[in-house]
This record gives sequence, structure tokens and C-alpha cells, in this order.
Amino acid sequence: MDEHLRTIEAGLQVAIAHRHEQFKIDGPKKQAERALTVLQALYELADRPIKPDTVQLMLAGDGEPLAEGADGRLVLATRRADLQARTPNQSVYLDNIAHHDITFGIGPAGTGKTFLAVACAVDALERQSVQRIVLTRPAVEAGERLGFLPGDLTQKVDPTCARCTTRCTS
Repeated sequence: MDEHLRTIEAGLQVAIAHRHEQFKIDGPKKQAERALTVLQALYELADRPIKPDTVQLMLAGDGEPLAEGADGRLVLATRRADLQARTPNQSVYLDNIAHHDITFGIGPAGTGKTFLAVACAVDALERQSVQRIVLTRPAVEAGERLGFLPGDLTQKVDPTCARCTTRCTS
């Protein structure tokens, strides 16, 4: 679709001309090579309609897009080869993580929310879509009672450094 080509042109500041299955990419070498990589990846996905979100994701990261299994479910590239969604809700969750910048996972304990989110982060690191993973903790009480810890609520929730006894800014 020409819409996808225009998206690639705008995202990578290149010009793409095509006639049938032949493409000509004009622009700086690095961006032209990146556009070629994206076009080749799209060609491999061309057996079914390609969503505009998929093209945007390919342009956003420097690595390859998330792989899909034969049944259409996302397969994560981690050391565990069998890491994929096991329930329909997990499939929706992984799809939302892959296609949206922010995803909120709400549900009962033990359903794989944190596990799948971390697996997606590791997958993005392995695909070189990201350069680092930043782990954070909630800045507000997340349902657990913090009443038995010493200090007031600010001291219980604010992060502290192992070297410091006060809030660390380094």
C-alpha cells in the first residue's frame, strides 16, 4: 500500500519510488538502508493485511518487529523458546504491549501480568529495539498495607539508596 510507503518516507526522511516489485530508495545511506530493512520485513508479512501500527513499530525501534507464530500469536525472543501467550487474555495483553506505548495490566495475582511484561522487555532488548531496561517501583501504595514499617508514609514510599538513609538523588 502506498500509505505504508509514505509512512516510511516520512519516518526516515527518504524518497521511495516503485514500479511493480522494484523499489528505489533515495536519501542518506543510513536511512536508506533502514528503509530497505523495513521494506524487506514488510514483504515477509505481506501474505496478510499489514496494520499501520505494525509499520509504525518497525520505524520506532532499531531492531526487528515482534515475531508471530503460525497461529498468529506473538512469540517472544528470549532464552525460553516456548515463551508465548497461553490464554486468550494473555494474547490480548501481549498484543497491547506490542502495539501501544503504555499498557496497564489489571487482574488477579498469578495471571502472568508482570512475567509477560518483563518478558516483552527482554524481547525488545534482544531484538535491539531498546538499549536498556529500567525497573521501577510504585511511588504510591499499591494495595499492600505499609503501616508496620517505621516512619511516615513519605519515608515508606520514597526510594532510598543503600548508601544513604535519606532520599537519594544520585
